[in-house]
Amino acid sequence: MKTLKEIACGKTVKVKRLNGEGPVKRRIMDMGITKGIPVFVRKVAPLGDPIEITVRGYELSIRKADAEMIEVEE
Repeated sequence: MKTLKEIACGKTVKVKRLNGEGPVKRRIMDMGITKGIPVFVRKVAPLGDPIEITVRGYELSIRKADAEMIEVEE
């Protein structure tokens, strides 16, 4: 299973599952990232942190640690 952190720039993937608990999972869900939602990876910083994504028409920056908790399918 791939995580959002492993996805290359310019790809759109679908969220399969959110890992993590409590405040971490809540923070991810508050960004509009939920199961079944398409996520477009716009840009990844040179060291991989942060990852810039587009979700539901919003452009967001997400930390590498949070991206590891989002399982996706291409």
